[in-house]
Amino acid sequence: MKTSIHVKINGDDYRLAVDPWKTLNELLREELNLTGTKKGCGSGDCGACTVIVDGRSVSSCLTLAVEMDGKEITTVEGLAPTGDALHPIQEAFIEKGAIQCGYCTPGMELSALYLFSNNPSPSESEIRESLSGNLCRCTGYNKIVEAISSAAKTMHGKS
Repeated sequence: MKTSIHVKINGDDYRLAVDPWKTLNELLREELNLTGTKKGCGSGDCGACTVIVDGRSVSSCLTLAVEMDGKEITTVEGLAPTGDALHPIQEAFIEKGAIQCGYCTPGMELSALYLFSNNPSPSESEIRESLSGNLCRCTGYNKIVEAISSAAKTMHGKS
């Protein structure tokens, strides 16, 4: 039996009927066609499915969609909702060459967004620690850390 939920995703309101076993990741990808959020390991170990829920970073593959009733969710599509301009985090990933295959990128970018909400000027070690739940199979960590550091400086007016 489906459960009715009301969620706000990337600023848009949704009223949805979801199966009690459906994950947030499945809801985003299969029902709402928000495919930027990836499904990697399915066990919360890789970070590819990272989204922000009510200001907290969560693994969408481990979170049931029914638990999202009344919540506000940000996916990678929410970083540049109009598509006219990229978010500074996205621009920095491109500028610093932090995108290789790109599979981990959405989760890395959302983890950076979460980090900045708690620490607008993180050190390199703080960036690395914040990414500890995100895996890059192409081993692009140095470029990713550089991109996040650059984005922090851009977003907070430092050069």
